[in-house]
Amino acid sequence: MKQLPFDLFDPAPPAKHRSEVATIGSASHPISVGDLTMEAKDVVETRFRRVWVRGEISDFKKHRNGQWYFCLRDNAAQIRCVVWVGDQQRMPASPDDGMQVIVLGQLTVFAARGDLQLKVTRIDAEGDGLWRKAMEITLAKLRKEGLLDESRKRPLPRYPRCVAIVTSPDGAALRDIVAVMRKRNLGARVVVCAAQVQGDTAAGEIAAAIKRVGRWAKADVLIVGRGGGSKDDLWAFNDERVARAIAASPVPVISAVGHEVDMTICDAVADFRAPTPSAAAAAACASREDVLKALSIAQRDLVAEMTNRLRERKRELQRVWTSSTRALSRDMQRRRAVLAASASRLNALSPLAVLSRGYAVARDKDGTPLTSVQQFQPRLEFDLLLHDGRVSASTIDSEIRK
Repeated sequence: MKQLPFDLFDPAPPAKHRSEVATIGSASHPISVGDLTMEAKDVVETRFRRVWVRGEISDFKKHRNGQWYFCLRDNAAQIRCVVWVGDQQRMPASPDDGMQVIVLGQLTVFAARGDLQLKVTRIDAEGDGLWRKAMEITLAKLRKEGLLDESRKRPLPRYPRCVAIVTSPDGAALRDIVAVMRKRNLGARVVVCAAQVQGDTAAGEIAAAIKRVGRWAKADVLIVGRGGGSKDDLWAFNDERVARAIAASPVPVISAVGHEVDMTICDAVADFRAPTPSAAAAAACASREDVLKALSIAQRDLVAEMTNRLRERKRELQRVWTSSTRALSRDMQRRRAVLAASASRLNALSPLAVLSRGYAVARDKDGTPLTSVQQFQPRLEFDLLLHDGRVSASTIDSEIRK
């Protein structure tokens, strides 16, 4: 028999002592079935250590109490297995019938029926079957709600004043991000919101940290990530709680999980996926050279825009001047025509015009018009106003004729 890398049970007593094994109970005082199964349970759980077993899943069922039941079998035998609810949290997804798996568990006896079963605490599918299934289930749920749509993803601010980072404060990812941002010398403020990035509590801590950054409301962009690792190490970034926290974040999120080949649900939901933490830092902010180049281009564009606007305003003022001059000329011509017509009418009514037709006006020395014969007394000196001048005159002593 092949030597196993571990002991399944304590060595059996030497052959010479086997006959000395005590008998439990007697014909006159037999033990009950319940006592027998409990005794078997104690023996199995005391003597057998935890064991890794390879086999194929069959008859998988989810009980209404939340527990999983299935058989693990191979060509030679099968054993019943149970997974308690508390142990399921460490498994990415439930296995499927026909899946080849390696399980970690402890042998026990279900005393009520006297069945030998394996209490499973970990399931690893051969390949990435369980991981892939868990990701597909979560992605399908998020896709149905529209959280993976490209239309909902926001552009990153090019010149952020504050960059928040959700990662482990002791990890290499944080050091890489800070080193890149210092080298780029933009001067943006870096704020770290610490969280565990692997382990049973990691997903909850990451989601809570993302929410804290959102409530803080002072960051312009948020980097969520960690360095590389195994699928188990990166699994917290496939958790639905983390995905929903990213989707609900009021701050644009950059996902920077693992290396370029590592794809997570966090990558799919984030506004921008960076292949590495260093690339995330480069995407989060522009470099000093980029800023100077952008300022130079902006200055050139501003000068060109101002020149174009001034040229346009000059043309507009020229058009206004020409239009105003033409309008003023037309108005003056109209006014001249009106004035000429008024002058013609006034001239027709002018006393001088009457005088030009052969009439004259007599006025005394005070300039008072003499309009009645009664006003002409003998030897009255007066002026006679003609159309082309004035003549001094006086009455004679002869009789004034009416």
